[in-house]
Amino acid sequence: MDGFISKFVLCKKCKNPETDVNIKDGHIVLDCKACGQRSDVDLRLKLSSFILKTQPKKGKKDKSTKKAERRARKEAEANNAEEDSQNGGSPGDSDSNQADDNGEVELEAGSDDELTRRIKQDADGIEVEDAKEVEWTVDVSEEAVQARAKELPDDLKRALVVGDDDEEGANGEASGYDLFGKWILDTAAEKGGVSKLDDVEIYLKAKELGIENKHRTLTVLAQTLFDENIIKQIDKRSGMLKKMITSERHEKAFLGGTERFVGNEKPELIPQVSAILLKYYQNDLISEEVLKAWGSKASKKYVDIKTSKAVRKSAEKFMEWLNTAESDEEETDDDE
Repeated sequence: MDGFISKFVLCKKCKNPETDVNIKDGHIVLDCKACGQRSDVDLRLKLSSFILKTQPKKGKKDKSTKKAERRARKEAEANNAEEDSQNGGSPGDSDSNQADDNGEVELEAGSDDELTRRIKQDADGIEVEDAKEVEWTVDVSEEAVQARAKELPDDLKRALVVGDDDEEGANGEASGYDLFGKWILDTAAEKGGVSKLDDVEIYLKAKELGIENKHRTLTVLAQTLFDENIIKQIDKRSGMLKKMITSERHEKAFLGGTERFVGNEKPELIPQVSAILLKYYQNDLISEEVLKAWGSKASKKYVDIKTSKAVRKSAEKFMEWLNTAESDEEETDDDE
């Protein structure tokens, strides 16, 4: 629902929902009544294709509507003719006389008012359940949340994570991580920045979605939990992150998310990669073995290969320090 509202309801400029959807020349246009902005909906979305294929055809009416209009027109003409014969007037004077006497004009068959009258007449025969007895509920169970997540547009699904081919259910569960990431971003915006988010609140949200122990949750956190002040923020978040990083797979996912965050979203932070990795290492978030394996070879799993090389190039100072520190420790052990 969030994806649908964002792309097909909210104004692209002022984010108000006061928009009219217009279809013209193969384009879907949102016409905002709040700010006047007219913006196109992305035609690459599956729902866009469906809307364009199934749009109602203007100027055409179904057979039942045409029959009803003809029937109503004949009845109106018959009634007018009968009244004229009784009053001794001519058919041409009936409408004007009725308007003069009553101040009202009979509804024209097939008009909007006539159609409204017929709809109301038909609706009177429909039994409506007592409004007080109707209960509206939203299923917030883990299964229901994941089911709704699967219905998100393709461009929103897996925007924050990379699925593993060897993990069962990757395609279905991935969109659940996007819900988690979107919640972090939206909540941070409401509170005035990611630094205002509470660790306990973040962990409980992950638990609510049933992903607190999943390794791909760390990919989402690496991309949403920090901003341009990441180096100062790592120490504060290390307690929660250590609780959630429980295996080498979690560590690799966290590094992958960091690579995407720095390489794609905050490229101005690429020169600070060595300082970021040092903070990870000092807070025991990433082990020495995983760091060395990550730094030894570029990968296009999380970003394009060019960006991956640039990130690792910036990490060279840290990798040199890590290797030097290991050599110093070995020499100390030998001397003892």
